[in-house]
Amino acid sequence: MLFAPKEKGQGLVEYALILVLVAIVVIVILAVMGPAIGNIFSSIVNAL
Repeated sequence: MLFAPKEKGQGLVEYALILVLVAIVVIVILAVMGPAIGNIFSSIVNAL
């Protein structure tokens, strides 16, 4: 037990990696779908 590895921060690092992955996926989706969503909102505003 004297040389047991410390794994306290392992869970925090895993959560941070998952959060970064989710953020990258959201950014990519918004970059791809952004203009289409903007056109939909523009057509709704023009219709009103």
